[in-house]
Amino acid sequence: MPLKFEIKRQLLQRTDRVKGVELHPVEPWLMANLYNGNILIYNYNDSTLVKSFEVTEQPVRSAKFVARKQWIITGADDMLIRVYNYNTMDKVKVFEAHTDYIRCIAVHPTLPVFLTSSDDTLIKLWDWDKGFACVQQFEGHSHFVMQVSFNPKDTNTFASASLDRTIKVWSLGQPMPNFTLEGHDKGVNCVDYFTGGDRPYLISGADDKLIKIWDYQTKACVQTLEGHSHNIAAVCFHPELPLIVTGSEDGTVKLWHATTYRLENTLDYRMERVWGIGYQKGSNSIAIGYDEGTVMIKIGREEPVASMDSSGKIIWARHNEVQMVNIKALGAEYEMVDGERLPLAVKDLGSSDLYPQSLQHNPNGRFVTVCGDGEFVVYTALAWRNKSFGQGLEFVWSADSNEYAIRESASRVKLHKNFQEKTTLKLDFSAEGVHGGALVGVRAADFVVFYDWEGRLIRRLDANVRSVHWSESGNQVAVVCEDSFYILKYNADVVEAALEGGGTADPDGIDDAFEVVADVAERVKTAVWVGDCFIYNNAGWRLNYCVGGEVTTLYHLDRPMYLLGYLASLNRVFLIDKEFGVVSYTLLLSLVEFKTLVIRGDLSGALALLPQLPKDALNGVARFLEGKGHVREALEVAVDADYRFDLAIQLGDLEVASEIAQALDAEPKWRQLGELAMSAGQLGVAAQCLERAKDYSGQLLMRSAMGDRAGLGELAEAAVAGGKHNVAFAALFLLGRVDACVDLLVVAGRLPEAAFFCRTYAPSRMPPVVEAWKADLQKQNPRAAESLANPQEYPNLFPELEVALRAEAWSAQQRARVASQPAGAYPGYEGSTAIDLITKMKELEEAGEDVPAANGGSAPAHEPEPEPAPASPPSHARQAPPPPPAAEEEEEEVEEVEVEEEEEEEPAPPPKPAPPPPP
Repeated sequence: MPLKFEIKRQLLQRTDRVKGVELHPVEPWLMANLYNGNILIYNYNDSTLVKSFEVTEQPVRSAKFVARKQWIITGADDMLIRVYNYNTMDKVKVFEAHTDYIRCIAVHPTLPVFLTSSDDTLIKLWDWDKGFACVQQFEGHSHFVMQVSFNPKDTNTFASASLDRTIKVWSLGQPMPNFTLEGHDKGVNCVDYFTGGDRPYLISGADDKLIKIWDYQTKACVQTLEGHSHNIAAVCFHPELPLIVTGSEDGTVKLWHATTYRLENTLDYRMERVWGIGYQKGSNSIAIGYDEGTVMIKIGREEPVASMDSSGKIIWARHNEVQMVNIKALGAEYEMVDGERLPLAVKDLGSSDLYPQSLQHNPNGRFVTVCGDGEFVVYTALAWRNKSFGQGLEFVWSADSNEYAIRESASRVKLHKNFQEKTTLKLDFSAEGVHGGALVGVRAADFVVFYDWEGRLIRRLDANVRSVHWSESGNQVAVVCEDSFYILKYNADVVEAALEGGGTADPDGIDDAFEVVADVAERVKTAVWVGDCFIYNNAGWRLNYCVGGEVTTLYHLDRPMYLLGYLASLNRVFLIDKEFGVVSYTLLLSLVEFKTLVIRGDLSGALALLPQLPKDALNGVARFLEGKGHVREALEVAVDADYRFDLAIQLGDLEVASEIAQALDAEPKWRQLGELAMSAGQLGVAAQCLERAKDYSGQLLMRSAMGDRAGLGELAEAAVAGGKHNVAFAALFLLGRVDACVDLLVVAGRLPEAAFFCRTYAPSRMPPVVEAWKADLQKQNPRAAESLANPQEYPNLFPELEVALRAEAWSAQQRARVASQPAGAYPGYEGSTAIDLITKMKELEEAGEDVPAANGGSAPAHEPEPEPAPASPPSHARQAPPPPPAAEEEEEEVEEVEVEEEEEEEPAPPPKPAPPPPP
């Protein structure tokens, strides 16, 4: 059966002819060296061009990263080697290396040296620690040397491919080749070593359209691969998968099984001839250089093939080699740290008879199944002995350790018990996968069908399912789709009753077999169940768990990691990375049980578990309870004072909230508590809270609503001390303390406002305030200051000023009389203040009532003051300022009269210039 590796294209960039490709060992970079002399570096994660530069006008046939020096070394048809720093793009070194085209560069994995091969038939070794000196020259080929490659298992040796139809193997320090491999009928273009396992193989490709696999110990050709229709340009053993990758000038890339040498796949991206293949150890990705650009593909999954049983034994497969580690072997004294790699001793179990694409324990941990190459093998977990084998695309275990299912083809799934076939599911649809657990799930393209282990139809669910995960109890199942997952409750009683009644005629199965518990829009990578808690890591590499639809993030992972399982005895969940490093994170089983009981409605049982929970987990528990509507219980559980205060406010519990506020003594808390007390009608408590919170605006609202004159007076003093002049002014104004309002405005430097306020409410205070305003304005704008008129000097500019002064005294008497009345008497006075005081004064005078004099005494209204006859102003007085333009004609007549009278008397000294009218 063929290998089932998913092939995904990661990058496609169209450019001029690409002669070689290289992957950076650390950065997500793909470098392409072009025939036009340029170098392009792409980020293959986001398909962006990171760097590009011109090396020469001639073809660059080879370019290599040297990550430990942050260099790029290039070789071109101008026979020069150029070394660049790929961070700064500075040239480190340029020198002539050969007398003909440079075909290939190979960098030693550890030593400060690199090889170059050329059309001058020579191979040279260069040492950059010795100033890029040529420390050795290898002669032996009689034609162009097309490629050189170091042996990863013995880095002191390397192989070379030449158009003289041979492959030669050399050792550093020896000028002559160790041996020569002959077998190709035409020139050899490429060579590469096998990197995995212990097979001493190398591979070559030639112009005879053949690929040959060589054993460099026996010097024999062990296999010849045929299939390409043109010259072979590039070959490699995949560093992680059992694949041979070959590229040809026929425009195709072929994937061959590295063990059976069967052709697995042919890729044709319609970009003309293939010239280069690049790979990197530890990655499944392959880069391909074509006549028309670069393509990068990812083959298979990078998730490690591993499984953990319920006792903490982990088995994984590195290629065909199977190894085991035991978490319990660390001992009880070892203290595990969240996210820290565990120092586990690795034990070799043996090898697998086939290449493992999946590996899983059965529920009791006695057996391990390896599946791959269209076959399966069941091994005993401890001794790694073959228990059973057969043909099968997939293998899954039941919740019962004695039952399993095998998907043999797209139309047939077989159910076994005790390693004996029990029944066969003959499907009327194309099955793309099978899932085990409490039921057998057979997955199609856009739905999944569940059967019981007797082969009876249970239910069909229409969804584009990727995986199915059953809880240990079999009561819940997580159905994982592309971008979301569903938690379903399995109603076993309903199903059993329906089956006893003869099943259902519905082709979709039993209608009430499942009910939706939660629908979560997250992309699941790997997952395990712990009781009724579904633990998973998502596409953002966050470790989350879901209980009853409530998702909680446990940890943010710093790299891609994959869930292995959970050990309740350690209260830890275990994960593995691509390098087979095992880490763990804390997840309290008591916490999971608590949340499970809450979801089931057993709140009393859940609260009984609280003593088992550590104190630092209680706030999280309280938030969970709050989310489920148990706010009172959340308040009892929470230990964080701020959070408890918020819960008390939410519940309207003034007593608890007040206790917490007193302990915290924070202004925001008092303010919140005051608002709660106000809404509850507890005005006394609200007033105290607002005072503690220094919420002057709130106090103003409260004191004024309560009619608290004394409180308003205290508030005014406190607000002035706190710099809240607006609140202080409003309080004083409500109290009718007009003089205090004027004083506050003056102290606050609001002199213009003070002057206009005096004009309206306290005309007797105008002269000193206007003088203060003029003095202040004089510093900034003397001309504007001169325009201000003082009522003492220019009373004619202030109409009815005397009446206003008497009205001021009268209104003061009225306020004093009303101030002694309680707030409850307000309805009797409502609207009484909405009067025009000037009109009121005139009405009182006409009625013959006593009106207070401007100085505070009283003047009889029936003795109005006689109008003074016009007289010339004293010599020391200023003339009145000119009137507003609107009354020009009248004012001219007045001026004429005054001028005539002045002529009759003694001539006076010239008057001072009059100021302009007030603004």
